[in-house]
Amino acid sequence: LGLCTFTLAVALGAVLLLPFSIISNEVLLSFPHNYYIQWLNGSLVHGLWNLVFLFSNLSLVFLMPFAYFFTESEGFAGSKKGIMARVYETSVVLLLLTLLVLGMVWVASAIVGNDAASRQSLYDLWEYYLPYLYSCISLFGVLLLLLCTPFGLSTMFTVTGKLLVKPRLLEDLDEQLSCTRLEEAAVSRRI
Repeated sequence: LGLCTFTLAVALGAVLLLPFSIISNEVLLSFPHNYYIQWLNGSLVHGLWNLVFLFSNLSLVFLMPFAYFFTESEGFAGSKKGIMARVYETSVVLLLLTLLVLGMVWVASAIVGNDAASRQSLYDLWEYYLPYLYSCISLFGVLLLLLCTPFGLSTMFTVTGKLLVKPRLLEDLDEQLSCTRLEEAAVSRRI
């Protein structure tokens, strides 16, 4: 719960950072010589952008998968049951997943980049591979959102339409009354 709350706070910070930077720039342009507003400078906004990028990478690559794997873990076979067994299993699964994803990113960058340096080294992990990984995961998430949203909305409206009773506002009551009288007459003739 704490990891998911932290990730939600980072996401809200990422969403609200652009309006904050625009508003702080406009305030600085409106009051350029005010002493109490000088703290809204470019270095503050740039530092906030760097922190949001760092924490969003941390949340995307480590915290959210850890939270998911923690809810799915039971502990290794033969170990004592408890929270620490689940933490150990989650840590091992997350480490293996991280190695797998980094290897896939390294292979993808070696295929895309035809120079020998991209095939031989992982030394620039922070400067190249992590933003590339962040971009790839974001692109995959956006494509998944674009593919699944129409199906989800159509399913949601179909289920809601089946559960709700439709109002009968525009029905002709005289026609229903005459149909009911005809059915009553047919039943009375049979009796």
